[in-house]
Amino acid sequence: MNNLRIQKGSTTVVKTFRFPEQLCNKLEKISKSNAISMNNLVVQCLNFAVENVATEEQEIKK
Repeated sequence: MNNLRIQKGSTTVVKTFRFPEQLCNKLEKISKSNAISMNNLVVQCLNFAVENVATEEQEIKK
């Protein structure tokens, strides 16, 4: 499995999302320990997920 590499700085667009409280707490902890904003971390996590999501077609080929 690939590992997420935390990066600093990104351009953003304002959107509103709701997260489960436990997930929010984990994200806050990670963002603080890496000295980046929670928004920056969420964007990086989403980019990682989108780039590494397995499509149904990829799963069939395995």
